[in-house]
Amino acid sequence: MPDRVEDETVEETTTGDVPEETPLAPAPADAGDAADAGGAPDAAADEPAAPAVPDAELLAAVDLARAALLEITPADTVGDPAGSTVEGDRVLSLLFANTMAGYPGWYWTVTLARVDDAAPTVLEAELMPGEGALLSPEWLPWSDRLAGIEADEEAERLAAESGSDDDYDDESDDDEDSDDASDDDAEDADDVLDGVDFEGAPAPDDDDDDDDDDDDDDDDDDDDDDTSFDGADR
Repeated sequence: MPDRVEDETVEETTTGDVPEETPLAPAPADAGDAADAGGAPDAAADEPAAPAVPDAELLAAVDLARAALLEITPADTVGDPAGSTVEGDRVLSLLFANTMAGYPGWYWTVTLARVDDAAPTVLEAELMPGEGALLSPEWLPWSDRLAGIEADEEAERLAAESGSDDDYDDESDDDEDSDDASDDDAEDADDVLDGVDFEGAPAPDDDDDDDDDDDDDDDDDDDDDDTSFDGADR
């Protein structure tokens, strides 16, 4: 009996459905921090950038910058120092007033730079416009310029053609009025002829008969003259 009980116990242990425990993966320690970082704005990004600090040695290199300007322009066109602009780390532009009358609001600009403990060097010198400077109009490509000119020419051509059509219509109206007036004159002439008494007018044959009678009278007179001459001779 004891052996049998032991076998049944072993069978239940081996054939029974025993759920296995599944270990849970540990959550990362910074998962919550990552979620918070994704949902909340970065406070550091909203902070304004610190203003650039100009290099002291570059600020002091005024004489070097003026000497560079005198190589490209007369001394009387360069005025007093007018400020500076930080272009980058150890890169600085010094500004000088421009005294040329044709360039109001423009500044002579000299860009300087230095490396580590080296002396400042000149990168470039040029005349640059400032705020409110007098600038030329924005450049337009020739295709855009010609497009406007061609549009104006086309408008003028169409206007000229429209005027020619109006003149032609006026001339046609005048011609029609002239034709109407001519027709009216012809009708008036017909009316006048209709009122003439053609019975009182001499007929062409009557005129011819009168001419023949006159010729006969002349012949009779000639015969009389000849007879009287013959009687005188006798």
